[in-house]
Amino acid sequence: MGLRILHAMFTVDRGYGGPIEVVLQTAREHRRRGNSVEIVSLDGPRDSCVQQCELTCYPLGPGFGNFRFSPRLVPWLRANASKYDLVIVNGIWNYASLGVWRALRRAAVPYYVFTHGMLDPYFKTRYPLKHIKKCLYWPWAQYRILRDANAVFFTSEEERILARQSFWPYRCNEHVVNYGTAGAGRDAQWQRELFLTRFPHLRGKRSLLFLGRLHEKKGIDLTLRALAQCVKDTPREKIADVHLIIAGPNQGDYAKETKALCRELHLTDRITWTGMLGNDLKWGAFLASDAFVLNSHQENFGVSVAEALSASLPTLITDKVNIWREIDQWHAGFVDKDDLGGAVRLLHRWLETSQEEWIEMRARARACFLSRFHISLSTQSLLDALATYGSKRARTHA
Repeated sequence: MGLRILHAMFTVDRGYGGPIEVVLQTAREHRRRGNSVEIVSLDGPRDSCVQQCELTCYPLGPGFGNFRFSPRLVPWLRANASKYDLVIVNGIWNYASLGVWRALRRAAVPYYVFTHGMLDPYFKTRYPLKHIKKCLYWPWAQYRILRDANAVFFTSEEERILARQSFWPYRCNEHVVNYGTAGAGRDAQWQRELFLTRFPHLRGKRSLLFLGRLHEKKGIDLTLRALAQCVKDTPREKIADVHLIIAGPNQGDYAKETKALCRELHLTDRITWTGMLGNDLKWGAFLASDAFVLNSHQENFGVSVAEALSASLPTLITDKVNIWREIDQWHAGFVDKDDLGGAVRLLHRWLETSQEEWIEMRARARACFLSRFHISLSTQSLLDALATYGSKRARTHA
């Protein structure tokens, strides 16, 4: 009989980014290996994301406030944890992680934690007031959650090193696992045509693709300002057909600010806002683009970066994307600093690269994905880690 795995997370809404997407994709790989995967979340039972979730999901919310407190979580876990071989917590700073700790810290069922970049010191410097609140919460809760886990999983060596710099005391069983995605598949030509049929004005354009949620840490403002700068200082014949696709949820205050910035920089005619794309349309966007761009100030892994590589799409990223070393090592794109100068240099390097060189870089992007980020590799890496830490309650109490 295969492993029975329960994932705990605050939401299964795919609009919140990579963790739920990877959980879903990894679950398909687990099923092929005879394992079963279910989710417990703090969503409300009537939430559309729960109804649309392809895995069995137990919604114990709606959770209250930003912390998503739910009085139902701990009793449910105590009553049902024995049905599973292990529990994996996805993310911290919400009640899903605290609830698992309260229910399982003395139980026979082991739990593990993916921090998903939430211990990155970027947040300490960018949001100092929030960091003060987290410092008050850390010693009596979050520190203990990580300390008492069988293991805390990081998706890159960079993330593991950075995680040590934000809070004290800090002690846990650290382990780096490969992280990945299933990648592009099916009929690439059909997916590309599907996207271009939906957005016909993009035919013949050299499109840059930004795909993800709009958040200030993603550096979309740097991308826009860099594009405006390149429009000014690049010969017209090189920049005339350049276009930026912004794919992702585009509601909320920050989206309004970003759209206002587009107007201020006179880029409206060079920007296409697609909204959130899924399945074939999403892959069509990758396949119809010339490069993927992410001027992020902090990116734990960047699922969309791995997805771009899988579609043979070179990436223009910063050295704050924690898998930048792999991109650089494979020459699968360009890497620079997370400031305006770096963003401008990325675009200039892209514009100045010959078509022949870019074709070669596309091939290297795909090779990088298959070697480092394919879902089968990440699933096996996780299973190896579970085997290492699952044989005993490998805890490191202070």
